[in-house]
Amino acid sequence: MNAIIRTGGKQYRVSPGHTIKVEKLVGNVGDTVEFGEVLMVSDEDGKVNIGSPLIQNARVRGKILGEVKGEKITVFKFKRRKGYRRKTGHRQKYTSVEINEIEI
Repeated sequence: MNAIIRTGGKQYRVSPGHTIKVEKLVGNVGDTVEFGEVLMVSDEDGKVNIGSPLIQNARVRGKILGEVKGEKITVFKFKRRKGYRRKTGHRQKYTSVEINEIEI
């Protein structure tokens, strides 16, 4: 069984047992998280249920495994002939979630 969910402004294809890395969620390690914005569900028979835009009463539940950081992004601002240079960096925080069940 597969589903496509929307969280943090992005869409993810999930199935039970998979681990995904999503934008940072509020919660502690071991907490249960529920995704209510389910866009599509397909079952083992190949039957596909597509929402317009969401599927009513469909939920995907998972467990928070921990918080991870993404790769460092370097931000470099520069204006030629002015002596203006600024170098900063950023590391996005993500939450690692293990998908447990898809409910229609």
